[in-house]
Amino acid sequence: MEHGATVVSADMNHSPLEDGPKHTFQKTDVTSWPSLLALFKLTKEKHGRIDHVHANAGISGRADYLNETFDGDGNLQEPDRLCFDINLRGCINTAYLGIHHMRHQSPPGGSVVMTASASSFQRFRVADYTTAKHGVLGYMRGMVPLLRAGSLPIRINCIGPSWTITGIVPQALVDALGDQSQGPEVAARSAAILMADEARDGQFIYSWEGKFMEV
Repeated sequence: MEHGATVVSADMNHSPLEDGPKHTFQKTDVTSWPSLLALFKLTKEKHGRIDHVHANAGISGRADYLNETFDGDGNLQEPDRLCFDINLRGCINTAYLGIHHMRHQSPPGGSVVMTASASSFQRFRVADYTTAKHGVLGYMRGMVPLLRAGSLPIRINCIGPSWTITGIVPQALVDALGDQSQGPEVAARSAAILMADEARDGQFIYSWEGKFMEV
C-alpha cells in the first residue's frame, strides 16, 4: 500500500487506536444498511476516494441446529441467524458498497479483501459459522468473472485464517490449541499482501500456525 496511507476503521466496539491524521474510527453496525452508508459517506468526505476495503466483520457461531426450541403455541422457532447477518450479509454489503464507490470515483479502481476462513473449505463443527464463511468465498469467486467481464479495474480477494487469536476465540480454546494458534498479525499480513500486490485477483490466502498457503 502507499506510504502514508490513511485508514478509516469501523466496529461495534470502540477502537483502541486514537483518531488522528492517519486514522479515523466510525462506530458501525454491519447488519444495518444506513450504518454502512454513513461509514462510506464519512470516508469519501474525509479522503475523497476509497482505494481498499477490508470486509472483516465476524462473530462466532450462534445457532444450534440440533437444539429445538418452541414458542408459546408449541411451534418450532427459527434458529439464530445473527452469524449469517454479520459474517455473510454484513461482509457482502461492505464489499458491495466498496465496489460501488470504486466504480464511480475518478480514476476508478481499487481492491476488496474479504475475511473468509479455513472453514470456508474445511469441515468445522460450528454449522452457521462454516456456512457463512463458505458463502464469503463463494461471493468472491462469483464476483471475479463479473468484474472482469465489465472491465472494471477492481480486484477482489479473500484471506482464510485458521485458529487466530481474536476477541471471538475464547481464551480457554487458545490455551488448548497452544502452538496451533496464530496472532492477528498473520491475518493482517495476508490482507496487506492482497491489497498491495496488484497482480493478485480472485485469490485466497490460507494461514495456519503463521504459515501462508495460496488456495
